[in-house]
Parts: sequence; C-alpha cells; structure tokens
Amino acid sequence: MEWEGVGRAARVAGSLALLVGGAGLVAGCASAAAAGVGPGASCGTTRTAANVPVIIKVAKGTVNCAAALRVENEYAAKIRDGQVRGNGGGAPVTVSGWTCQGYPTPEVLSTGNASQCHTGSAAIVAVLPVPTPASTMSTG
Repeated sequence: MEWEGVGRAARVAGSLALLVGGAGLVAGCASAAAAGVGPGASCGTTRTAANVPVIIKVAKGTVNCAAALRVENEYAAKIRDGQVRGNGGGAPVTVSGWTCQGYPTPEVLSTGNASQCHTGSAAIVAVLPVPTPASTMSTG
C-alpha cells in the first residue's frame, strides 16, 4: 500500500512538471511572436476581402505577428469597402504604415501568393493554403 502512495505522488509530480514545462513553451512562443519572427515564419491565418482563407507568412525582416494579422485584416477591409483602386483592389494602398498590394491573377495561380504588405525593413505575404487531395476530389 505504501508504494501506491509513492507512485501516485511521482505521477502527480510528473504531471505538474509537464504542465509547467508546457506553459513555459507556450509563453516562450507567445513572447517570441510578440517580439517578432523572421523570414519563413507563419503568423497564422486570416481571410482576404473575398473571404478566401490565407496564411500570413514573413517574407523579409522581423515581424510582430499580431501587427501583421492586423495589417492584413485592415487591408482586406479597405478592399471590401472600395477604398483601393484597381481591378479587385489591386493598386498599392497604405495600411498603418505598410504598403499593401494584391498580385495579378496569373501570379496568384502560379505562386499561391495573393498579396504582399511591406515596410522599409519587413514584408509579409498572404499565401493561399495548399489544398489537400481529399479536399479537391469531387463526389459524383
């Protein structure tokens, strides 16, 4: 009976260690995202003005992901509201100090990049997610 109590205490201690370690990892990720991430990093997903899901990726420099997502959402809102010139809002527009512009359809189809926003030292791109084979198969 005494060994059961020791085993339970060890399991509880192990569980607590995992929780504390996991919380540290989450906090580390959150603080890294707040401080900024570099090229190739993904900042999460949002939607274009046409409600198409896109992944926001860092193309250049160091970017605060919360700011990147906010800029992309503001850019989409400006297009939806008709505040951007060009076919489908393709002209460059300033959004919170960033310059954003959509790519022409042939480029979107060949690269998956829907738009780019940049400052003097950083750039982010809105990338169409790659469809999975199951999502592209039709039933019929």
